[in-house]
Amino acid sequence: MEEFLDQVYYHNTMRDYLLVAGIIVLSILILRAFKRLFINRLRALAAKTQGTVDDFIIDGIDRFGLPVIQFAIIYWGLNFLDLSTEAENVIKVATTVIITYFILRFLSSVILLLLQSHIRRQEHGEEKIKQLGGLMLVINIIIWVLGIVFVLDNLEYDVNAIVAGLGIGGIAIALAAQNILGDLFNYFVIYFDRPFEVGDFIVVDDKSGTVEYLGIKTTRIRSLSGEQIIIGNSNLTGSRIHNFKRMINRRIAFTINIDHRTPLDKMKAIPGILRSIIEQQKPVLFDRAHFASFGDWSLKYEVVYFVLDADFNKFMDIQQNINFKIKETLEQNGIYIVSTPHTSLIPMPPAEGESKK
Repeated sequence: MEEFLDQVYYHNTMRDYLLVAGIIVLSILILRAFKRLFINRLRALAAKTQGTVDDFIIDGIDRFGLPVIQFAIIYWGLNFLDLSTEAENVIKVATTVIITYFILRFLSSVILLLLQSHIRRQEHGEEKIKQLGGLMLVINIIIWVLGIVFVLDNLEYDVNAIVAGLGIGGIAIALAAQNILGDLFNYFVIYFDRPFEVGDFIVVDDKSGTVEYLGIKTTRIRSLSGEQIIIGNSNLTGSRIHNFKRMINRRIAFTINIDHRTPLDKMKAIPGILRSIIEQQKPVLFDRAHFASFGDWSLKYEVVYFVLDADFNKFMDIQQNINFKIKETLEQNGIYIVSTPHTSLIPMPPAEGESKK
């Protein structure tokens, strides 16, 4: 047995190799036991508490902390071996890359958590979080570029030359992709200025629909007829946008054409009748009802009221009820609505005191 352990392979005895293998295997078993006995229990306890900070800490230890510790132990164990310079360089590079990878992922997760926590405190926070994808893509690109530069610097490459090359290349790319960069910039304008959000119904020029997705280059809108409309972010920020989701109330104005043969006393009663009908609806705020003008073939009454709700279907239900009630009440009072010059030829009932012919 001693002879076997004393055998030398590549400047190391079998005893050295077994020692390193034992360290690696033992560390793996200890970390797995730690995860099973402590991390999983802590995760179950954190799930019962309010907030996400404790969940994030435990998840970060599991996803990033334990792997880094594992590779650090492996690196430490390999130091017991007498390795060639090339092998040591390979191990050093691999360890640096792996640890940097987990650190960058951890930074990305921390930034994402901070952004989500900040956005959740805002109005409609959950809907805004859905739009974080494009922003996080840009942040991750910056993080990984800086991480790669850091790794190259630690590997003793000439970082200044690389950064200079990236700068020149960046200028060339910027000139070649002005439209793309313009859409990217306007993505940030839309994201931070919030003219609309996912789920809002908007009208842009002659296009209208519900916002489905806000990307770093385009925004996708689902039209009322069902097709998807894709609009560049630069076009959106340069257009007039009507956001109906943020409508507080609706102002409705409509005209009723009354037969011009209606007696004066009934004409004077019409504004009061219209006001009474509208005030019966909820949630509605009556504004005015007036005999506005004489038409060529009718008496024009103008009505204005507010629906104190942005829901279009509710507005249409209220308007429908008002229309039914107006027709019913006016006809009960012997007052008739006309829509064309010909309808005014319908015989009017005799006024009070007149005899029927």
